[in-house]
Amino acid sequence: MRVLLQRVSQASVSVAGATVGAIGPGLLLLVGAESADGEADIQWLVRKIAKLRVFADEAGVMNRSVLDVGGEVLAVSQFTLFASVRQGNRPSWSGAAPGAVSQPLFDRFVAAMSAELGKPVPTGVFGADMQVSLINDGPVTLWLDSRNPA
Repeated sequence: MRVLLQRVSQASVSVAGATVGAIGPGLLLLVGAESADGEADIQWLVRKIAKLRVFADEAGVMNRSVLDVGGEVLAVSQFTLFASVRQGNRPSWSGAAPGAVSQPLFDRFVAAMSAELGKPVPTGVFGADMQVSLINDGPVTLWLDSRNPA
């Protein structure tokens, strides 16, 4: 699984002009899955994201996690994280898991993230044409890949 994480002061996701998920200060997670992903990938990402120290302490040093600051998390499914642009100019999506595989993985990821945080994690609508709005705080943007945790 892959996650593009952005520290935000606020973020929201809309479908057909209606807001379906929104948060204040916290993390926006764009989440993609491939067919080989499973429970170990989900658990590694959830633990890493919850404990990742990307929020400032009193000295202004990124030394606090989303758990430490009581931040919120918004998760949006994003199959394009597995795009390949190696040939030609049109991306290939063959690396992304099909919806029948990726939707249950995404749902389990959201449930695990919610359990880790002890609060609901709002989401977009899986497979929908979504508009994501955010104010990136910092900016802080990080790439996490459960298959390449370095």
